[in-house]
Amino acid sequence: MADEDEDVALPGSEGEAPIDFTTFVLSLSTSCMIQLGEMADPDGTTRIDLAQARSTIEILEMLDRKTEGRLTGEEDRMLSHVLADLRARYLARWSAR
Repeated sequence: MADEDEDVALPGSEGEAPIDFTTFVLSLSTSCMIQLGEMADPDGTTRIDLAQARSTIEILEMLDRKTEGRLTGEEDRMLSHVLADLRARYLARWSAR
């Protein structure tokens, strides 16, 4: 078994760049946009799931709290922008229901 601190490459990841913080946040943002019905999901369906969108936003808020003072300026601005945008879109969907 690998040490807990050791990165283990999973099969199928050959030639792909490792995920970084920005890619992770943008992935969560894309998931939330799908949950808000702002984008189609991978099968082309558009649907709104406000409960899941709220959970995704809460995950991003937790990341914001837990990484306070540990991000680069660019990462911090990106996360703040993503959170502000998703919160506004969520509130618009919530009030339109």
